Amino acid sequence: MTVVRLIVGLGNPGAEYQDTRHNAGFWFVDRLAQIASATFRHESRFHGEVTRVVLQGQDLWLLKPSTYMNDSGRAVAAMAHFYRVVPEQILVVHDELDLPPGGIKLKKGGGAAGHNGLKDLLLALDSPDFWRLRVGIGHPGQRHEVVDYVLHRPAKAEQEAIDAALTRALNILPQLVQGQTEAALMTLHTPPKAGVTTKD
Repeated sequence: MTVVRLIVGLGNPGAEYQDTRHNAGFWFVDRLAQIASATFRHESRFHGEVTRVVLQGQDLWLLKPSTYMNDSGRAVAAMAHFYRVVPEQILVVHDELDLPPGGIKLKKGGGAAGHNGLKDLLLALDSPDFWRLRVGIGHPGQRHEVVDYVLHRPAKAEQEAIDAALTRALNILPQLVQGQTEAALMTLHTPPKAGVTTKD
């Protein structure tokens, strides 16, 4: 049974980036910390902002790397090695161009799919076997527009859809941290009832 012990939100540090699409991972761990009344503190040895919460009786570390996105692996590897957390016990939350705003998917393993944060994590952990929570932000349509797109704020309707997706993901965390991964996957990926349809 795999129990998640470390949740990493990917993003870029600094006020100028905090509301941009690339920081969807930060949004998730910030909300989780707020729910748990936890406060992030900077830990230089882990190259990031760190806090600990208790969920379903399980101790859970939250990490926001203070390095930029393409250097995220340094922070994650440092914390994982210190606390002896193996890749299968890590959940990485990141923005996903291939899902529409409001789309959200949970998966274990895989490649980087062009995501710079994931690329660095794969190198630093020397394993693809960590969990990923893919937060849909949509795609600008043209490849050359991607960098500008992810570093800008979503429109209001897009932000509302992303926020709703993050809420759905927060609701399955109790199952995930207890190792009930199949139940978590089924709950998250089952479309809402009452005739509501989703794009993902």
